[in-house]
Amino acid sequence: MKKGDKVRFLSEKGGGVVAGFQGKDIVLVEDEDGFEIPMSVRECVVIDTDDYNIARVNTRTESKNRPAPGPSFVKEDKVKILPRRGNISGGSALNVKLAYVPHDIKAVTTTLFDAYLVNDSSYSLYYTYLVAENKSWTVRAHGLLEPDTKMFLEEFGKDTLNSMERVAVQLMPFKEEVSFLMKPTICVELRIDTVKFYKLHTFRENDFFEEPSLLYDVVKDDVPVHQVFVDAVQIQEALLGKKKNSTPSNPAPKSVSKASNNPSVIEVDLHIHELLDNTSGMTNGEMLEYQLGVFRRTMEENRKRIGQKIVFIHGKGEGVLRRAIETELKTKYKNCTFQDASFREYGFGATMVTIRN
Repeated sequence: MKKGDKVRFLSEKGGGVVAGFQGKDIVLVEDEDGFEIPMSVRECVVIDTDDYNIARVNTRTESKNRPAPGPSFVKEDKVKILPRRGNISGGSALNVKLAYVPHDIKAVTTTLFDAYLVNDSSYSLYYTYLVAENKSWTVRAHGLLEPDTKMFLEEFGKDTLNSMERVAVQLMPFKEEVSFLMKPTICVELRIDTVKFYKLHTFRENDFFEEPSLLYDVVKDDVPVHQVFVDAVQIQEALLGKKKNSTPSNPAPKSVSKASNNPSVIEVDLHIHELLDNTSGMTNGEMLEYQLGVFRRTMEENRKRIGQKIVFIHGKGEGVLRRAIETELKTKYKNCTFQDASFREYGFGATMVTIRN
């Protein structure tokens, strides 16, 4: 937000042109009668600006050679809406995306990122952007998103990336001063693959940003996105409960013959967050090698237990860990057989290995 931008107020009627600032949080808005109205920056939304086609200024680089930033310099890169000229999809269908834009695409492993909400529709949206913390949620941004615009939500770095694996977007679509087809309120929970933030090819050219970006659909042609994901911890708890409830009160003694014995299944969760409390500073290659180390130790500890079944829960993801495990089994453990574990019991992303002679 800067001098000359046209704004309107969120909590009350009215608006005007930005005439100046008082401190960091108060903007002076000149109305039609020439009066300057002091208003909180958070209560103003930009509805017209003339710099949309100008490349976004890299304020982090230029700030090293500039004096201490004033209110307009700070807020321009933080909270203003960047309008687009007409929605890409067209029509009255609701299309909303969550976007992550790196500050420096050439340094994707160390750079900061910006999160945006993109409204590619003719509807206005009251929105809430939330991040999960264990079983509770924290609001990270909320407000009003105009039609055919994108809104900056927050800036974050790799140090907070692991806490953003589960996000949610709540939307209430409407139109002002015209009749419209009412759409239901929307709440979409997304599982963010944080590994993608370390890979250059996942950030792609698009119609909404000048920089390559990582885009997630929130609503596509009026249909909220529904992701299918499986929590390995919940699966394990369910299996343990199932085994406990199904154990007879007087179990039959086990046969000492390995040929006739039906050994219990060993479950090993290879998700990195289950193996390590802290992975900061580790590269993707180092984390993969650690996971393979756990796999190898488990195989060595059980290599003489003929008939033993081991389920390795590796997750679906992009299949890197799964392919690495299969390569190990084909080259170092040729005497063992393996297959996809039962979907009904383990969900996506698990491999069952049976120890053979």
